[in-house]
Amino acid sequence: MLPIRLRDFICDPDGWIYAVSTYDNDERVGCVLRYVPDENGERVDPSGRRYKKYDFEDAFAFINKHKPRYAHLVQRIPLGDVQRVLKPDREITRIAKVHPRVKKLLSLIDLPSGTIGCTGSLLCELENDASDIDMVVYGKDWFTAQERVMQGIRAGTIEGLSPEMWRKVYDKRKPEIPYEEFVLHERRKWNRGQIDGTYFDILYTRSYDNLTSLPVGRGRVIGKMTIEAMVTDASLAFDSPAVYDVDHDTVTKVLSFTHTYSGQALAGEVIEACGVCEDHGGERWLIVGTTREARGEYIISRTLLDTQE
Repeated sequence: MLPIRLRDFICDPDGWIYAVSTYDNDERVGCVLRYVPDENGERVDPSGRRYKKYDFEDAFAFINKHKPRYAHLVQRIPLGDVQRVLKPDREITRIAKVHPRVKKLLSLIDLPSGTIGCTGSLLCELENDASDIDMVVYGKDWFTAQERVMQGIRAGTIEGLSPEMWRKVYDKRKPEIPYEEFVLHERRKWNRGQIDGTYFDILYTRSYDNLTSLPVGRGRVIGKMTIEAMVTDASLAFDSPAVYDVDHDTVTKVLSFTHTYSGQALAGEVIEACGVCEDHGGERWLIVGTTREARGEYIISRTLLDTQE
């Protein structure tokens, strides 16, 4: 069996469906509960079975109450309890056959088979009319996809986000930076757009030959900290967590566990980052996203902002 990796989905013995949120899944899969069978649920699969969708906070509370053996920093499901694995790259052909917008987006991005997939509700066959398209691209091919989204938006074959949609994204994420700064950073990421009016993301996941990731457990907390530092490596800035190697007197890495600050800066840029500093094996990492909405925590590119003044 292929390794279980970030953005796959798994099912447990009771048919509960989880989004995989880690790479270290050799013994217990790190994930977050998304759908639970419920006769009153608002989502319906092709067989007619109803499911209730759980948001982040509610998922943790539900697990703590009903399956505390799975409770951890994220849910941890023993491999023996994994009844089914849904892989975005394996299911993309099925999804594209029944979703014309996915098929159109695939043709515009135009990547080799096995390098792109679709995750989220479409992968689980639990989408509704309001569902977005969550595309996944693996490894270095993500940057090709990013380039083609940029080209498509500039050429008009892919719709950019309207001011109303940017405001919707901003209000949903509730970042700790002003709206104008948020949009300034987001526009140059070229990782989102609309296809025939439907919003989509392109999400980064590592390829199978590069699944080794940083340990995601908590380190020894040193305290809240705000730093300015130059980014020396941003090659994993769109991963989860996003990783920025930095040149700083005490901090070696800045990690973002919130999607809001993925891809926030390029190598060679100076960032300002506010988060919680932790000791990890003798290194100090600044962690952004220690809570779901990262209250009081942020990453901005000082270099980018300074060029706008």
